[in-house]
Amino acid sequence: MAKDQAPQHPLVVSLSNHARNRASGVARVLRQAQDERGFLLGAIGAIGAAAIGLATPAHARDSLGMFESWGAFRDPGVPRCYAIAMADKPAGAKVDYQAYADVGHWPKRALRNQVHFRLSKRLAANAPIRLRVDTQDFALTGGGGDAWAADRRMDAAIVAAMRSGKAMRVRATAADGRAINDFYPLPGAASAIDAAALGCARVPHE
Repeated sequence: MAKDQAPQHPLVVSLSNHARNRASGVARVLRQAQDERGFLLGAIGAIGAAAIGLATPAHARDSLGMFESWGAFRDPGVPRCYAIAMADKPAGAKVDYQAYADVGHWPKRALRNQVHFRLSKRLAANAPIRLRVDTQDFALTGGGGDAWAADRRMDAAIVAAMRSGKAMRVRATAADGRAINDFYPLPGAASAIDAAALGCARVPHE
């Protein structure tokens, strides 16, 4: 140690190490989120390609089947499986993102039937997010351009409603003050959810 360099207090060293570890953890989470988004967008591309009779893009990983407007996909490297569908987009509608709904499975994280929505527009701060599946209503949580079920019990209730439902709609207020109104037909959703669950069923839990 140089003569003019004062020794650091142990608390300062501890806080500095904590900050570095926290930054590393945040970076890891961001990388995982980016990878997750890339996989889902690849699946969306595959659904769009299938709708017009093109081959499934390679970056969509393993296709487990197309069921009406819903598809099921598997990424064996993680592993993870999804049932996913694009929201109907009214002609001329201005959007910030390609809206989609997905039901995901991560067997090594012991997570199954986790519901997620990518919204068509960025949410206003503290905006309530409402999901309606036929006649059933759910209060979602979220921020930015994403929404989720509030807990696993709600995940299960939403998936049960989707299985027997005809359509679902996510409503909220966007950051620009306009309405978010993302609509999803549900024919095929139950089959896609089953295919995704089966696709990850044989992966051992850690």
